[in-house]
Amino acid sequence: QVQVVESGGGLVQPGGSLTLSCTASRSIFSFYIMAWYRQAPGKERELVAQITSIGDTNYADFVKGRFTISKNIAENTVNLQMNSLKPEDTAVYSCRAESWQLGRRLADYWGQGTQVTVSS
Repeated sequence: QVQVVESGGGLVQPGGSLTLSCTASRSIFSFYIMAWYRQAPGKERELVAQITSIGDTNYADFVKGRFTISKNIAENTVNLQMNSLKPEDTAVYSCRAESWQLGRRLADYWGQGTQVTVSS
């Protein structure tokens, strides 16, 4: 089974920055989509940002201009740079790797999640 592991979470003050990393046990080149999701207490899980195998990116409206998703294929890693953090950004952030072929999703892997807490 493919292993997807997140790291970099922690406690930061409002306005601060934090970088999350997602590392897969096999080349991320084999995944069509790598994405970050988050789930805050009492709320549904939501998409934060995603990046495709060719580098196309997409962001949720609530993080545009503040978060940046990027990848390092050689290190099998996808990063999420988070700036100008707000208390409402507090959530468990999870990494998702999707394998697609011929317009169909063949595999779907999730990491265990990493806690991000924004508080003064």
